[in-house]
Amino acid sequence: MKQEVSYGIKDHGLRNGRIFLQIWHGGRACHPLLNQGAQPVAPRPIAITGDEVHTPEGNKPYVVPRELRDDELPGIVAGFGKAAEKAKAAGFDGVEVHGANGYLLDEFLRDGSNQRTGRYGGSVEHRARLMLEVLEAVCTVWGSDRVGLRLSPLNSYNSMIDSDPIGLSTWLATRLNAFHLAYLHVMRGDFFQQQSGDVLTPIRAHYHGVIIGNMGYTAAEATAAIAEEKLDAVAFGTSFLANTDLPARIKAGAPLNPPNPALFYSPGPEGYTDYPALSAS
Repeated sequence: MKQEVSYGIKDHGLRNGRIFLQIWHGGRACHPLLNQGAQPVAPRPIAITGDEVHTPEGNKPYVVPRELRDDELPGIVAGFGKAAEKAKAAGFDGVEVHGANGYLLDEFLRDGSNQRTGRYGGSVEHRARLMLEVLEAVCTVWGSDRVGLRLSPLNSYNSMIDSDPIGLSTWLATRLNAFHLAYLHVMRGDFFQQQSGDVLTPIRAHYHGVIIGNMGYTAAEATAAIAEEKLDAVAFGTSFLANTDLPARIKAGAPLNPPNPALFYSPGPEGYTDYPALSAS
């Protein structure tokens, strides 16, 4: 089970914050060089195309994954439960289940990658089964008010697509009400603009809990979306990466450092810790 930490920043108005640990399974978005030689797994043996994976031996093409059997899926659920337990023992304030961006739960959820039949394929209810079972397991460990879920119904990253992202979003928004999660974190668009549509409006109409919007928001747009009650909060990603003092910059109306995507996954301080702070820019 791969785990990712969203780190807090010491100053700049973020004192007394909370840190949720993002827990996820890479699924087919992995490589034997990252997994002790094991073949990646997925709903179906369909490889990611048009991109490469970062490995200790450099960038490599994605390999064809092995199809998971139904009797293996309880082990996947148990792995998420164990990750949730470890996060709790480590002192985090909660966990975010990563169901987005073409990793395993998202691969089962969307019909472009989930072309299987049976209990975990076909209808949206069956495709969502694994995600819902994972949420049950994680909420058992933490309590639902300390569990969030991240979704990306439109994002085509990692060769992802769905034939009906609006219908999928609407169904999920309704079904997820039963969990009483801490929040639902939704990426509103597509990195590569292969799919478009408004998924936030139906989610807001059908989901009764806290909704966090993400992807390309400016401070002004985020403020307006919250004021108009389209969202309860907005998450900033790459703009925070390039501006560790982002809250102070927003408060001051100061310009932002532009992020450099070419350095997002590179080693060393360049593109990671060398962006200038407001006082030094």
